[in-house]
Amino acid sequence: MSQTTGAARSFSGPAWAEGLRRALPITLGYVPVGFAFGVLAVKNGIPAGLAVAMAVLMFSGSGQFVFASLWGGGAGILSTAAAVGIVNLRYLLMSAAESPWLSRLPRAQRFLLGLGLTDETFAVHITALQEGWTLNAATMYVCNSTTHLSWVGGCAIGAFCGNLVNDVRPLGLDYAITAMFLALLVPQCASRLHVLVAVFTGALSVALKAGGMSQWNVAVATVAGASLGLALSLRARRGAPEEAA
Repeated sequence: MSQTTGAARSFSGPAWAEGLRRALPITLGYVPVGFAFGVLAVKNGIPAGLAVAMAVLMFSGSGQFVFASLWGGGAGILSTAAAVGIVNLRYLLMSAAESPWLSRLPRAQRFLLGLGLTDETFAVHITALQEGWTLNAATMYVCNSTTHLSWVGGCAIGAFCGNLVNDVRPLGLDYAITAMFLALLVPQCASRLHVLVAVFTGALSVALKAGGMSQWNVAVATVAGASLGLALSLRARRGAPEEAA
């Protein structure tokens, strides 16, 4: 897939405004999901301060939920670290997907952007880059920082005020992150190939989970789906007539 789909497009307003625009739909999902994590963490015996520190330093929604569940279940340190590491393997694929664009930035800037990489920030940034928007590090920093602050804020509210809520499921907060993922996925399905890869990956992940696979199901399904998409894309290019220079 080419890096752009047409002529380069520039932001009409300031970079920070575009960053906030990208961050807005993500923050609407992060606050309630972060609240749910804060409640779960405290109920599993994690001190409120440590739960907030995890949000600041770890910034991994699924990883934090896995950590809280294993902590509450009495799992060992090594098994907990391994499980969280497996869940977060997908960030390697996301980093590889962004690298063709971010490689032109200084190493220090790429490092800072990597600290704010999540499923949601990756989705909005990669979509903008693929649509031909000019790379703007300030926009990406503002978006990443805003979403991170909203996540920390939601976790803090849940951790320190979660004792007022016995169960987050009646509030629908347990579905917030799923709804957010769906909202970010749909705009990226711009072709039949994207739809095929998305459906295949989702179905495979569910099938692996139903078959008894633990936290590996997401990573395995993601690699398989990306491999299928690459194979079909290369096959289509070989079958297409050569374009004029």
